[in-house]
Amino acid sequence: MSDAASQDAPHGTIAFLGLGHMGGPMAVNLVKAGYPVAGFDVVPAAIEEAGRNGVPTVENVVDAVRGASVVLTMLPSGRHLLDAYRGTDGMPGLLAEAAPGTLFLDCSTINVDEAREAARLALDAGHRSVDAPVSGGVVGAEAGTLTFMVGGTAEDFDAVRPMLEVMGKRIVHCGDHGLGQAAKVCNNLILGISMIAVSEAFVLGEKLGLTHQALFDVASNASGQCWALTTNCPVPGPVPTSPANRDYQPGFAGALMAKDLRLALNALESNGVAARLGPLATEIYEAFAAEGGAGRDFSGIITEIRAKSDSTESAGTDT
Repeated sequence: MSDAASQDAPHGTIAFLGLGHMGGPMAVNLVKAGYPVAGFDVVPAAIEEAGRNGVPTVENVVDAVRGASVVLTMLPSGRHLLDAYRGTDGMPGLLAEAAPGTLFLDCSTINVDEAREAARLALDAGHRSVDAPVSGGVVGAEAGTLTFMVGGTAEDFDAVRPMLEVMGKRIVHCGDHGLGQAAKVCNNLILGISMIAVSEAFVLGEKLGLTHQALFDVASNASGQCWALTTNCPVPGPVPTSPANRDYQPGFAGALMAKDLRLALNALESNGVAARLGPLATEIYEAFAAEGGAGRDFSGIITEIRAKSDSTESAGTDT
């Protein structure tokens, strides 16, 4: 283990549960930094891929959790997380199998209320709890440049920070339990709405005769500047690294944006926010995912906007 890891991390193994497209590369980076990891996933192919990439794996979740000082979860939904914590269908619960005082670090993206429930369950069972959802996609997971939005006590934030710094470049303590998830849903609400706006603007520009480059050169240096434009530009050309130049291979898939906007919508409704664009953006991305965009980058929403626009010939080009 590296000096930084040995000085700052809780002693013992990190049980890493969820070795998919995001979790797998994150676990690899922990191993490269010298952290002892025991990885597990319910999908055998994910375990095999992690093993090929140098992540030690175990045969079942109990073997991963017993003796671990940190249980890091990267799971598809809040239901999966809460079921894993409690146990279900004859499977033992993580909270019951872990040693007293284990630090449960959840990096999944789930409902704020579910994150707070998970923290309550962990604390009631005599453990510690931190929610730390991520932003940055598969590319960020592989490069170790993720952003972590962290909810938990200051003491537990200090404990997990060295691990998170191995996997990310920006670590933000957002407040108490659940507030990491709160920051994540608010951020992705902004992102989903802004990508729709940028895409509509480019389609309008095409119809008005603007080239993509001309519109980009203006908006990226004016009040329309935003991440959806300057980093994930939905048309090929102006930003060579954007998914638009790879036929909208994700990146951040449309299904994930639809999921995150649904989480944001749940939070908007449960907290009585008089939102109009959030619900509409959720509807747009859920339709995009259902109509073939689930596995495409979320910036591919521009192709749906273009296809559903009237057929008036436009003079816009990709140059």
